[in-house]
Amino acid sequence: MKKLNLQNIDRTFWGLFGLLIVVAIIALFSASSTLVYMHHSALGPIGQQMFFIVLGVIAAFGIQYIPTYWVRFGGYILLVISTLLVYSTMIPHNPLVVTINGAARWVRIAGITFQPSELAKLSLIIVIADQLARIHTEEDKRKYFYRTLIIAGVVMLPILASNLSTAVLIGLIVFCLWILARIPWKYTLSVVGIAVLVLGIGYAIVELGFVRPKREMHGPFKRATTWVARIDRHFEHDGGSKYQLTDDNIQEVYSAVAIARGGSSPFGVLPGNSKERDYLPLAFADYIFAIIVEESGVLGAGFLIFLYLAILFRACNVSSRYSDMPAMLMTMGLALMITCQALISMLVAVGLGPVTGQPLPLISRGGTSVLITSIYFGIMMGVSREQMALRERVQETIDSSLDDVPVIEVE
Repeated sequence: MKKLNLQNIDRTFWGLFGLLIVVAIIALFSASSTLVYMHHSALGPIGQQMFFIVLGVIAAFGIQYIPTYWVRFGGYILLVISTLLVYSTMIPHNPLVVTINGAARWVRIAGITFQPSELAKLSLIIVIADQLARIHTEEDKRKYFYRTLIIAGVVMLPILASNLSTAVLIGLIVFCLWILARIPWKYTLSVVGIAVLVLGIGYAIVELGFVRPKREMHGPFKRATTWVARIDRHFEHDGGSKYQLTDDNIQEVYSAVAIARGGSSPFGVLPGNSKERDYLPLAFADYIFAIIVEESGVLGAGFLIFLYLAILFRACNVSSRYSDMPAMLMTMGLALMITCQALISMLVAVGLGPVTGQPLPLISRGGTSVLITSIYFGIMMGVSREQMALRERVQETIDSSLDDVPVIEVE
């Protein structure tokens, strides 16, 4: 029972976690009208998501009591399993793979459908953080830079084939971890330069060889034409054609309408009064932020942005007082993943970026996303709990040593 001492839990993290859950529940009821209509009941889609939210809270509470060294050990096992599952999505006619909206990103095992890339993101951060924490000399920096680069490359390759935005997001977090581990700039910037060059060449090949001639692309990178088309559509300046409703831009158009309606008042149209939720495809998923802005206005959007940034600030505060380098890097990596993914999702919803398909952490509908984000919180809370328990033990040692000091009376 001593290990479950509630005095050592991080109340700040729990408060931020709880506020996000409240926002998620409100947004879930507001943005799930199309799902309720299709299922002829609110118990199906809404009840299922509420189940995952409750399961996520239970998971976060339990994981915060798992020692961080066990988390790091489990990260290696999970990385191997998730990498194999991600590569399995590239196997043609794989019975385990489920294709949704033209993307083969899901795996179904024992009746449970999930995205192995979400597990890969979590485990990769844990493993990269543990590897970089082993740096003690200048020679170690070079050694572990190349080691983490190879690990990240192996995991990101199959993800890149089906989900470019997720691969780029993972690369961004790995880059941030390199900076935190003080890897020399000549290494990190060289990787960035090569990545930009490869992506630029790939874009040109797909644009000139497939998109403009309207040729169909086959193979593991067949979705590259979709990515290029989205980028082209985002940056096109052909008069008002980008506002003409088509199957390709329907999400962007209705999202812009929802943002405009919400911007008419600082408080929006108030929760439950959204109109665009009935027209915006997947309003409960990738574009849920547009519905939040429509119903809560600038104030609601600003509050949600504050919550995500507060997660990052709290992680910085916890890490700055923690002497365990692997735990510090792991906490920062997880917080950066949550915050960066949230900001990318928001930028896309308000039209400041091409469509990416990145969900809003803990808020967008999806069982895998909710559970993995809850695990992120549980691990970060566990690091903070260990740090507070350590400080408590140190203080007790100091107090007991002071009690043993003999009192000398001076006459």
